[in-house]
Amino acid sequence: MTHTYEHRVTSEVGRLRTVLLHRPGAELKRLTPRNSDKLLFDAIPWAGRAQEEHDAFAQALRERGVEVLYLTELLQDALEYEEARDVAIAGVIDDGRWGDQLRKVVEGYLRDLDPEVLAQVLIAGLAHEELKAGHGLVYRLMDRHDFIIDPLPGLLFTRDNSAWIGDRVAVTSLAMPARRPESALTGLVYAHHPRFAGVEPVYDRSLEHVEGGDILLLSPGVLAVGTGERTTPAGVERLARRVLGAGLAHTVLAVPIAQERATMHLDTVCTMVDVDTVLMYPPMASSLTAYAVTADGGELRVAEPRPFLEAAADAMGLDRLKLIDTGLDPVTAEREQWDDGNNTLAIAPRLAVAYERNIETNAQLEAAGIEVIRISGSELGTGRGGPRCMSCPILRDPPPA
Repeated sequence: MTHTYEHRVTSEVGRLRTVLLHRPGAELKRLTPRNSDKLLFDAIPWAGRAQEEHDAFAQALRERGVEVLYLTELLQDALEYEEARDVAIAGVIDDGRWGDQLRKVVEGYLRDLDPEVLAQVLIAGLAHEELKAGHGLVYRLMDRHDFIIDPLPGLLFTRDNSAWIGDRVAVTSLAMPARRPESALTGLVYAHHPRFAGVEPVYDRSLEHVEGGDILLLSPGVLAVGTGERTTPAGVERLARRVLGAGLAHTVLAVPIAQERATMHLDTVCTMVDVDTVLMYPPMASSLTAYAVTADGGELRVAEPRPFLEAAADAMGLDRLKLIDTGLDPVTAEREQWDDGNNTLAIAPRLAVAYERNIETNAQLEAAGIEVIRISGSELGTGRGGPRCMSCPILRDPPPA
């Protein structure tokens, strides 16, 4: 008898039941001063400590009744199926840098790997010197430190490469070349793992750029989507057209954000900690605006811009949206913003996971009646991401009315 699993997320704060994480592995050990910029890490993390921090994060979730799924394990399961292996290998060898000879060698190498090792190579990459059978002009002219298949250290942030909206999954289209292969792997899992049989995608990686960190499910039927460094206006429009057309939302708020590293996604400046309460980076609280997008027949209606908090409350049917303005002095606010102080993960209304280092922000949350589960993130945060970035909710209870 096959078990049928439920997948549904309609808010940021309904009690979390199932979450997808990626425990960092060998790919973090591939980061060097030579490649860290390209691979979007601001420092070289201590991989062993990052794993310890991640294990503690996962354990904190389990202790509160959350089922934790690991992307690597799901990928290994999916690669047991020949069709999934063919798709994975075809995606990897479609690399214009290689040339025909190297492509043929790499394809043969990958086809000989068992699912577990193949999954590791897809995630941790393949270094020039690891391909013992390598030959041909392209291979000869590569530096011995180059990667034939690039590692994916950003996979740690599972929020970005897929997002559940209702009972449909958006496999996202990532903007930065170093991260684009991530959504190929999550897409493979959703398409071929038996747990997700019958799941219908609402977005795919071939479309305009949209990243999961920019998607906030403010309440059932209301999405806020940031557009800035990663998610393009065309991506917001395409996502809006699809979710409104599928009846997954009645309003999509397009929210322009500064195109800067510290504010790369909407969830780096704003997250929800209760059904009617948001935590926001103080300088953004008054300046953030939103364009309400709704369906009008077969077309999209775009309203005039309004202050974000006002437009969001209106769409959510609230008199107002409560703001936990961290009230910090400008220097502390900027420091804690850089350290993902606003990037909390709600496990349930008024219960959130946050990095312990953001002392002032956490104190303000607790003063507002939010229970804070503190986790260490000194190494995890080197890729610029907090607890929300590191988690992709797959099942949440409906939020309390």
